[in-house]
Amino acid sequence: MNNIWKRAGWILVIGGIVAALTACGTKQPAQTSGMNSAAGMNKGEAAPAFSLSDLKGESFQLADFQGKKVYVKYWASWCSICLAGLEELNTLAGQTNDFEIITIVAPNYKGEKPSKDFTEWFNRQPYENLHVLLDENGVWAKEFQVRAYPSSYYIGSDGILVKALPGHASNEQIIETLKDIL
Repeated sequence: MNNIWKRAGWILVIGGIVAALTACGTKQPAQTSGMNSAAGMNKGEAAPAFSLSDLKGESFQLADFQGKKVYVKYWASWCSICLAGLEELNTLAGQTNDFEIITIVAPNYKGEKPSKDFTEWFNRQPYENLHVLLDENGVWAKEFQVRAYPSSYYIGSDGILVKALPGHASNEQIIETLKDIL
């Protein structure tokens, strides 16, 4: 009988630890200006409001895409998985979509080439539809909490970061995910 009580005690202790850990790891979405999904808004937190330059030196901000859904792909020139998916993403970027496609590379961060070297390398690639922004030293990569390359970020037309996923995303996955985002 004592053995049963000891086992029950351990089960309760383990269950309590699991419950405590789960509660500590749960992050509640931020409320944005009192708007919620019932009002037709996305759930989540505001996406990092980046301001970056492209390969030609032209400046872009997330605010430039206000009112549009945005797919952001962080990638690196040394990442074989990233490179394998660029042709497919280039095809999607050349099509008419109800969302914008932005790719971001972080020169001088986590093994990426310096901007000049990256730009020279990329300009020899056949990806005429991809818009590449340069995140010098990974300033915004840290804000996006990029942990792996490639990583995908889905931003709603309201500027809310709805979903972040590491790994390759096929065109079909990108389109399907963005269909469910306002």
